[in-house]
Amino acid sequence: MSELAFIFSLLMVGITAVGLYRKLNPQGLLMLSGLLMLTAAFFMQVHSVVPSEATGMVVFDLVRMIEEVFLSNLARAGFMIMTIGGYVAFMNNIKATNALVYISMKPLGLFRRYPYLAATIVIPIGQLLFITTPSAAGLGLLLVASVYPVLISLGVSQLTALSVIAAATLFDQGLGSANTAMAAELIGQSNVEYFITHQLPLVIPTSLVVMVLFYFNNRYFDKKDAKKQQDGILQVSNVTATSLVEKPDVPLAFALLPVLPLALLIFFSPFVGLFQLTVTLGTTTAMLFSLFLSLVFVLFHTRSVRTTFNAFASFWKGMGNVFTSVVTLIVASEVFSKGLIGLGFIDSLVGYSSHIGLSGLAIAAVFTLIIFGAAMLMGSGNAAFFSFGPLLPGIATQLGLPVFSLILPLQLAASMGRAASPIAGVIVAIAGVAGVSSVELARRNTFPLIGGIVFLILYHLITF
Repeated sequence: MSELAFIFSLLMVGITAVGLYRKLNPQGLLMLSGLLMLTAAFFMQVHSVVPSEATGMVVFDLVRMIEEVFLSNLARAGFMIMTIGGYVAFMNNIKATNALVYISMKPLGLFRRYPYLAATIVIPIGQLLFITTPSAAGLGLLLVASVYPVLISLGVSQLTALSVIAAATLFDQGLGSANTAMAAELIGQSNVEYFITHQLPLVIPTSLVVMVLFYFNNRYFDKKDAKKQQDGILQVSNVTATSLVEKPDVPLAFALLPVLPLALLIFFSPFVGLFQLTVTLGTTTAMLFSLFLSLVFVLFHTRSVRTTFNAFASFWKGMGNVFTSVVTLIVASEVFSKGLIGLGFIDSLVGYSSHIGLSGLAIAAVFTLIIFGAAMLMGSGNAAFFSFGPLLPGIATQLGLPVFSLILPLQLAASMGRAASPIAGVIVAIAGVAGVSSVELARRNTFPLIGGIVFLILYHLITF
């Protein structure tokens, strides 16, 4: 029966992947697939579907399990993620993000004689912004409106400018990332501890390699394209080169507000230990404190209580949007993972991999490549990681590996795969605004990202 359960789970994974590729609603698809697998597990007598508080009837137990998953996620990472989303929406509403981007992009003017170097430098600057503005599509569109016309005016092609903007969103890292929040929770660490001790040591060298690969990749393809179309590669497509020099109509001091939660969490982190302060500060608390302080900034700037309260409303709307898009996806993905666990899919997969002689490290490398490909197929780093994330601690235990050693590369691989997907929101959005093909942009990104994921796997397995 275990073989039949494994085959059925493979079939459900395949159907789910095809459905995601065809842009079916991921929450509904993942939850339905999970429920079907849990039902099949019951009838195959592989696993009993019993929530912590059983109802006495299987069909109600399934619904009760969904209720418990909702409640547990809202009590744990769900509220924190919603708070992060609300704060990001509030920062966009008061144009603090625009002020931060305006200041951050100033150094690009120093590299007018070296356009490809200027384009490559966008990657680390954008990654720093991505830590405080954890919306790939949102940051991508913001950079298209600001840095994109400057890169075009420096002489690089549209695809080169867009590729480095996409590369700025390669790594879901920092305190505002939903993937980071989930990964840290699975490991049993705080977001700050996970970010400082695990993410940064792997992201920094991988980013350097990715920058080199994007530099030479873009130069090669621009020269190749120039031979085919001499006049077409420098068109700006309705984007003017004056976007960047226009200052936002808010004080530039507002640029401090998006990074304030990060600064607070690092300042009071035990890993920094400044002044030996005995203050324990969580991500949600830091976000809410920064929100209230930001409201004071807005009140002094606008001198209007009504305008300040109207701006405050964007925080609640942002929380609701994140609940709709992210928290519900986490819940649906956990139901999906429970279905895979119920059918014994992971146990069988690990068993078969061990049977053919793969070591724990080799299996970890294979899983990293699988989730990279899954993110390309789904067009979402969140969907790919949330689908497999809850399963990883158990897999790591079976393989005899530290939990972080499996979760870390898979979490980063998920966001890297997103940048090579022609159906990813960030790729579709920035390509659409610039008037180029999302398929061509994804194709331009594929080679440096493959090189980057190979380096990430090798470097992590050697150094962890």
